[in-house]
Amino acid sequence: MATTPAAGPRLVRVREVPIELSQFLKFGGLAATGGEAKSVISAGQVQLNGVVETQRGKKLRAGDKVTCGGQTIVVQVG
Repeated sequence: MATTPAAGPRLVRVREVPIELSQFLKFGGLAATGGEAKSVISAGQVQLNGVVETQRGKKLRAGDKVTCGGQTIVVQVG
């Protein structure tokens, strides 16, 4: 039987907002390096709140949902 990914988005706590999209991808584990984050964002492989986002410096706020590679993470301040 094949395993399936977690049913819902994963909350990722950050100390403060705003946080840049590329930083959040690294912090949330969806990109291993800043270069990888920049690459997937530039290639249009990242969605912010359901819309493709190509600005790596885009500022994220609490509650924003970022999807990349079939995984979704949500900005949570704490």
